[in-house]
This record gives sequence, C-alpha cells and structure tokens, in this order.
Amino acid sequence: MKLLKSFPDREELLKRYRNQPNHSVYKVNGHVHTPYSFSSFESIEQAFALAVNENVKMLGINDFYVTDGYTSFYENAIKNKVFPLFNVEFIGLLKEAQVNNIRINDPNNPGRIYFTGKGLKYPFSMDESYQKTLDEVIDESQVQVKAMIEKVNKWFLQTDIAIELNYKDVKKAYAKELVRERHIAKAIRIGVFEKYSEANQQVQAFEKMFGKPLKSKLTDNPSLENEIRGNLLKAGGKAFVEENEKSFLGIDLLIKMIVNAGGIPCYPVLLDDSNGKITEFESDFQHLHDELLKHNVACIELIPNRNDFDVLKKFVQFFNTKGFVVLFGTEHNTPDLIPLTVVTRGNKPLDDELMTISYENACVIAAHQYLIAKGAEGYIASSGLAKMAEKNAHIELGKAVVDWYLNRL
Repeated sequence: MKLLKSFPDREELLKRYRNQPNHSVYKVNGHVHTPYSFSSFESIEQAFALAVNENVKMLGINDFYVTDGYTSFYENAIKNKVFPLFNVEFIGLLKEAQVNNIRINDPNNPGRIYFTGKGLKYPFSMDESYQKTLDEVIDESQVQVKAMIEKVNKWFLQTDIAIELNYKDVKKAYAKELVRERHIAKAIRIGVFEKYSEANQQVQAFEKMFGKPLKSKLTDNPSLENEIRGNLLKAGGKAFVEENEKSFLGIDLLIKMIVNAGGIPCYPVLLDDSNGKITEFESDFQHLHDELLKHNVACIELIPNRNDFDVLKKFVQFFNTKGFVVLFGTEHNTPDLIPLTVVTRGNKPLDDELMTISYENACVIAAHQYLIAKGAEGYIASSGLAKMAEKNAHIELGKAVVDWYLNRL
C-alpha cells in the first residue's frame, strides 16, 4: 500500500492515461494459491517466473484463510513488474441450503460455499474480534488435519506399511503455514517412495493402503496424490475425518470480515462440469444474480479451465451486463503445474471479448487497492454496498493505476 500511496493523485493519473495514444489489454490471472496454503508452485518466485514467461501482467494471490504470503508476493511483484492483487479465500456454510440439500459451489457438499475477498489491504489487518474468529477457524482446521494424520498412522500400522507421519514434520517439509489434506497426500506419496525402493514394493504399499488395485502410474505424481486423497482421506476412506461445523462461518459474517479487511466480497462460480451439469444454486443465472445481491455481493470469479467455452461466455456476458465485477483465475490448488494463462476447458483460449472483460474487471480491483491506499473509499461504500453505478469509472482509474505501475515505475 505504501507504493500505491506514492502514486500521483487520481486526476493526474487519469490525465496521463487519457493522453496516451495507445491502451493495452493485459493478461490477468486473479486467483492463484501459493505454498502458504497448498499450491502446485514450489515457491512464490516460481509463480512470478511463470507470469513473466507467459506475459501475465496482473496476478492475484488467493490462499485459504491466511495472508502470510502477502509480503513475498508483493516483493516478487515489484521485482518482476507484475501488478499484485491481494485476495483471500474461505469456506463457509449456508445452513438453509444445507437443510434443503442445495449444492452451491461445492459439488459434493450441500450448503458448503467457497467465498473470496478481493483487493484486501496490504499489510493485512482486520478488527481484533474478526481476527480472533479467523484464528479460531484456522485452529479448528488444524485439529482436523492432526486427527487425519493420526488415523493415517493407525491404518498404516494395521496394514504393515512402514511409514509414520508427524504433523510438525509435514508442516515443515511441505507447508508454509496451514497444513491441508493435499499436504498429507503429498507426504504419503513421498514417504512410500523413500521407504520402498523397488517399483513392485511401491505398488504393494499403495494397494494395501487403498484396499484395491492402484490406477495411477508411479511416475504420475499428481494422479498418485489424487488417488491417495480419494481412497484414504475423503469420505469413506480409512483416514477420513469429518470437519467440525466450527470450521465454517456463515456467509454474512465472512462478508463483514472481508469488508473490514478492506476487501471486496466475491463469489467463486463453479458453473458447468465436464458432463454439463451445474449446481442447484447456480443453474438459473437470474436467480443466482438475485441471491448474491441479497447478500450485497456484486463480484464473481470463475476458473475457466473447468468450464465449456460457450457456457462460460454466456454466463460472463450476463453478469458483466448486469454490472457485476467478473474475474478469472486458474487456482493452481492441485499438484498439476498448469500454465498461468487463463483458458477454458480443453485448453480453448479466451476470445478478445473475454480477454477485455478479464482485464477491465481486474482493473476495478486495482482501482480499489489504490483508493484504499490513498485513504479514500474504494469500490465498496461505507454502507457495505458495491458502487455498481461507478464501475466504469473504477475500470478507467484501474487502467491508469496499472499503466503507471507497469510503465512509469
């Protein structure tokens, strides 16, 4: 924020931007996880090396619950001339939807809702009461992880698999901050290969822990880890531990926390799966629109690589026309190291219209961060409502901010 605070005032930025003969549309990825939660990146430096290589000019950190990666992210953004977007992700609960068996943006758990905050203050801060609540949620998530590790060890003892996990060791070796289910899967995979040198021994170890034949190739680390999660750590698995409801906050409380931290509440859209199916909450675009506005949410984001191009474009056009902020990202929240460039399912690239929507809407977040840094009100009014009528003004201001950052610093 200190850097944005040093930028020229709003009118000077806009004047300089308007006087330029040419204006670029930059590539954006507004949602990537880092090793501070779980990531396909080994380091934040690796994420920025990929951004530079692919000419991605705006990149958004989006870890679960924690903002510990912000400083490294900021420093690497400056070093690599990539505009940083400061975000965070939570998992919440809509009790009414859960009772009515309505899936929101978790296809397997009715009522469960992933929710993000965009353009938070950096350095991160929120009121003490909210921070206490967040810390309690984080602590509860680690209680579950420790219980899962304990069940893994008991199962390995029963099945004569000579591997024992330790929470502190898993955290030190594979996690920057939070230990998550995917870290456990990674530790198990590596443990098998370290303990058993022969391929047939490795296969035997996996099949004993699964209780059925191994499907993945031993050389395919992402598939192996997914198979470990599916057979051992997910519901029905020997090491599954159900999450305590204390781990999930209500959506309205999450929104208050995000606004208090200087951010913009944002709903991550799941949209269609590979079979063309959409959850009950999202299937009617107008209904989704109305439900989000009931909670004062006027920002959505998508991970296009899991969506059909035509379905995504129709959806994006609908919400963009309605004045919503529409953002895109890739997550990078699995072991697979995919490119940072946003594409739709089957590696179909975004067209010019979607590229423009991606950039312009990311500029709303850039403008918001700039205004907050300057001590002004951002895209969210003091009432908690998004300034939807002023979206175009924020787009232009954001373009001026990004242009100054990329071409004047």
